[in-house]
Amino acid sequence: MAPTRLLVFILGAAMAPLLFVPADAAGQVGVDYGRVANDLPDPATVAQLLKQSGITTVRIYDADEVVLRSLANTGIKVTVMVPNEILADVAGNPSHALDWVRSKVAAFLPATQINGVAVGNEVFKSRPDLNPQLVPAMANVQAALAQLGLAGAVKVTTPIAFDAVVNSFPPSDGRFQDDIAQSVMTPLLGFLQRTGSHLTLNIYPFFAYAAPSSTINLDYALGNPNPGVTDPNTKLVYPTLLDAQLDAAYYATEKLGFSAVQWRTSLTESGWPSGGRWGNSLEAGGVLRSGAASIANAQAYNNNLINRILSGKTGTPRHPDADLDVYIFALFNENLKGSGPDDIERHFGLFYPNMQKVYEFDFHGGAPPPPPPAPPGAESWCVASAAAGDDRLQAALDYACSHGADCSGIQPGAVCFEPNTLLAHASYAVNSYYQNMGRASGTCDFSGAAHVVFQEPDEICDPNASWCVANAAVGDDRLQAALDYACGHGADCSPIQPGGKCFEPNTMVAHASYAVNSYYQRNHRASGTCDFSGAASVVFKAPKIGNCVLPWKAWIQETTSMSEGSYAAI
Repeated sequence: MAPTRLLVFILGAAMAPLLFVPADAAGQVGVDYGRVANDLPDPATVAQLLKQSGITTVRIYDADEVVLRSLANTGIKVTVMVPNEILADVAGNPSHALDWVRSKVAAFLPATQINGVAVGNEVFKSRPDLNPQLVPAMANVQAALAQLGLAGAVKVTTPIAFDAVVNSFPPSDGRFQDDIAQSVMTPLLGFLQRTGSHLTLNIYPFFAYAAPSSTINLDYALGNPNPGVTDPNTKLVYPTLLDAQLDAAYYATEKLGFSAVQWRTSLTESGWPSGGRWGNSLEAGGVLRSGAASIANAQAYNNNLINRILSGKTGTPRHPDADLDVYIFALFNENLKGSGPDDIERHFGLFYPNMQKVYEFDFHGGAPPPPPPAPPGAESWCVASAAAGDDRLQAALDYACSHGADCSGIQPGAVCFEPNTLLAHASYAVNSYYQNMGRASGTCDFSGAAHVVFQEPDEICDPNASWCVANAAVGDDRLQAALDYACGHGADCSPIQPGGKCFEPNTMVAHASYAVNSYYQRNHRASGTCDFSGAASVVFKAPKIGNCVLPWKAWIQETTSMSEGSYAAI
């Protein structure tokens, strides 16, 4: 998921390049090692982390020398990428392609096990002007590999965004966009067939599920047990949204005269964000379906996918015998992606930049291992697991609320009632129980329906800490109306005047966020005081707007001279 994705169709997500493995190998699972961040560990340290985690295949979004040398002699296989910026040069000049392959691939072999080259990145989506150059560039890279005697071991492919597939539900109606079907996809599929390379897909069920108008079942999207969805044309029953999206792509290839089982397929980007509430990640303007992005959902989706592939369940209803390799997006949370700290693009990582796991996962197959004990003195929280299913979540919630948890905060009208989902309420309840029991060992299990985390989770509401933020998706007119109302009804808007401490960034959404939050705090965070006709919403982590963190207790103390005792009770 290098560029931001837009949800175009109800099954829309995205596709990308393939991993080369021997034809008789079982499905393999790797990770996408993105580096759009300024706080990540050095590549040598990352290589050790990969080994310690049992991760044996990675994909990078360039051919960085430092990264490739760090992976030398580790046994880790890596797919490199020809950036879009030089794709036209590679397509138009075979010598340029040869120089690139010689310096970016051959120079690191055999110490670094480079086994794939992705030519471009989601060209159809991000650089459609390069469509005519895509297959020629791939052909030149393939010829360069052959000239250097590497064509048998290093496979050439290209990342394809999934919205290249239209009519993606029912899956049997899947086909490629008319403007690329014959002109690009037919020669591309022919190239893959001739060279024995891979059909490469990036698929994110999250984006289809997270659309505000979506009615997709959460268990179906996560890959949990569920009744499935039937294709009315073929009567095939799809147990997961991922299966339906894969088959939509397979049907699209068949409509061009190619059989999907001619290739080994690689799902080189798939994942689920553990947090984030807005950004420009969805065409709907950044609004996410309530509760979509959470640690519990991310853990469920990624572990379900890892376990599925490692257990050999790589086929689909249309092609039960299809081979499939998978890369989980992404290795780290990347702090320079997206449009701000709460953009979901920054929350796809398996690890925080300090190399602590965001949640438990296991690349060896089987159930996730139990979390390690908390370091002495470390804070910890208990969160409900989406994979447990509604019955076990309800049982955990009922037990916690009847055995000492303070569940008043999730009653109708209370500050933590929203989002009104079983998962959110269960997380609130089990965490309250866990904290009230002194975080004692065994008090965050609930028959496997919950687990301990050591980074404060986004999905657990703190009734004593919440903020109101403006929603950029509503547009400037509604933001201006919200700002005007807040400033005219008691909000302290002096800090966003010219010269004020929160004047920068001088944008409508930043100023509106400050104003509506001030109004919300002055009204004691009462239910309904952070709506503004849909122009704002409540969050439970302090938002940073430029250099200005939206205030909470300190703001109340400064502006109303309240004592610690009085504002602590708000």
